[in-house]
Amino acid sequence: MRIAGSIVIAVVVAALAGCGAGANTAAPVVTVTAPAPVEKSPEPIEQDDKEPTPTLIEETEEKEEKEEKEEAVEKKVLPDVVGMNLQEGQDTMQAAGFYILNDKDATGQNRFQVYDRNWVVTKQTPAAGRKVAVDTLIILYAKKIGE
Repeated sequence: MRIAGSIVIAVVVAALAGCGAGANTAAPVVTVTAPAPVEKSPEPIEQDDKEPTPTLIEETEEKEEKEEKEEAVEKKVLPDVVGMNLQEGQDTMQAAGFYILNDKDATGQNRFQVYDRNWVVTKQTPAAGRKVAVDTLIILYAKKIGE
């Protein structure tokens, strides 16, 4: 039995030695690199391509020019299209120089006016007879004929 015990001990020692038990294992090596520093140019950068900051006088002049342009918008008397079918009302507005038009369901049901000739204008905003700029939004309220 002594031989069998010695063999078992020899096998266990050999297995432990093969697995590296007791051996010093080194930790993995990690290398960290930092980006190279960027050198700044000692010469100032010229900024000829930028426009100078406007002064108070220049801002005032620009504001006045903008107001003059707004005043230059042509104003015309708004025609009365209430009672016309929607298509005829739109045509009348455009003939008078008003092209920014919107139409809405006067019943509040938010229906689309697919065939404009089946609808009659019941209200318009701004009201007819007022002198308004031609770029004003004109809203024509309409309901189906017979409603």
